Amino acid sequence: MKSPVVLIANPVAKQASEKMILRAAALLRSASYELTVYRTRKKGDAEVFARQASQNGVALIIAAGGDGTFNEVINGIAHTDTVMAILPMGTTNVLAKEVGIPEDVESAVDVALKGEAHTVSLGRITVEDPLSPVTRYFCLMTGIGFDGDAVYGFSKSAKRYSGKAAYILSGLQTLLKYSPEPLIFSVDGETHTGYSAIIGKASKYGGNFKITPDASLLTPELYVYIMGGRRRSNMLRYVAAVLMKRHLGFNDVLYRRAISVKVGGHARIQIDGDYLGKTPATVTVAPHALRLIF
Repeated sequence: MKSPVVLIANPVAKQASEKMILRAAALLRSASYELTVYRTRKKGDAEVFARQASQNGVALIIAAGGDGTFNEVINGIAHTDTVMAILPMGTTNVLAKEVGIPEDVESAVDVALKGEAHTVSLGRITVEDPLSPVTRYFCLMTGIGFDGDAVYGFSKSAKRYSGKAAYILSGLQTLLKYSPEPLIFSVDGETHTGYSAIIGKASKYGGNFKITPDASLLTPELYVYIMGGRRRSNMLRYVAAVLMKRHLGFNDVLYRRAISVKVGGHARIQIDGDYLGKTPATVTVAPHALRLIF
């Protein structure tokens, strides 16, 4: 019998089903691994299961679900020796696309068992609420302003039953009432003003789109995309330009590499596709914080 493996599965991820989870478990057991399977029931379960498994000396955790599930597991094992692999079963599977993990169970399990463990750097964000400050890691991006509003207004039931269409609907609803306040960004000590931002730790966003195309999990740095227009027409222009891969050339956009970003003002925040809280916040790099198989 090989070393113990923990499979943490989110059975309500869009493409996930009990049949798929059982198939993954059967493949792992057929490879002679001592397997324990945990199924999440509510937000936060995956992080708790991952932290407990890591503290118990489990060397490999395989997370089955979407980017939210992966984010929870990452927050449970960051800066430990536990290795993480992923089985993409979510709506957009951005992390899987970023690192090239196939979306069928058999191929993803094969990568989990035979792939290389890479040391990756994460983003780290602290929401500076004086009553309940929160610090979280992220591997893909944090969105501040429009992006945070869209995720905040997003219905989880719509996500489950309507898939990507629910994201589009939430974005349209956010656009119709979009009236942002100015935000102050201190990017490695330089002050800039804007109304929304994407701070990327990975290159991909929302699937195969690339808002921060130079960002990489393998390097200890962030890439910041700050939008300086406050009108709805500006946001439509940014979105259209992302679709055409022309969004980096605008005069009212700041795009640059960074190690630390402080954000002042009042705006909502999302990380890796889940709502986090409100600014003010500080975003930094957590170098070499995770071992990820791909």
